[in-house]
Amino acid sequence: MNEKVKELKVSAIENGTVIDHIPANALFQVIKMLKLDVFDQMVLFATNLESKKFGSKGIIKVSNKFFKPEELNKIALVAPHASIIEIRDYRVSMKTLVEIPETVSGIVKCFNPNCITNIEVITTRFAVVDKEDIRLKCHYCEKITVKNNIVFK
Repeated sequence: MNEKVKELKVSAIENGTVIDHIPANALFQVIKMLKLDVFDQMVLFATNLESKKFGSKGIIKVSNKFFKPEELNKIALVAPHASIIEIRDYRVSMKTLVEIPETVSGIVKCFNPNCITNIEVITTRFAVVDKEDIRLKCHYCEKITVKNNIVFK
């Protein structure tokens, strides 16, 4: 019997970022919230790949894009186990895991329609009160926004 060979052929990127270990069911949410669906450079993605740690996963490769801290915070809230791999001249220049921050400012809307941040032009600010189940407490109205209710700005 012939030995099975697994090989995945995807174009290497010269410069850019790879986001790995995205939950398969969150892949398209990550693409949309980072506006990669309208990004004008090469974006490669795959979903439902085999993952020994998580069962299945998604991956995104983005040419000529390095993510800002607030973008990494968004990724962390949706894909808390994701790894970020920066590529420069076809080589890995940095590899890190995303970290859920203690506070989140200006990237998430408060789900409370009566919150001052939804009535006036005020930057939202949340304390992360649960990093496991992702629960955010609004600094202004003190309402809790759970992971399923998070809306990114």
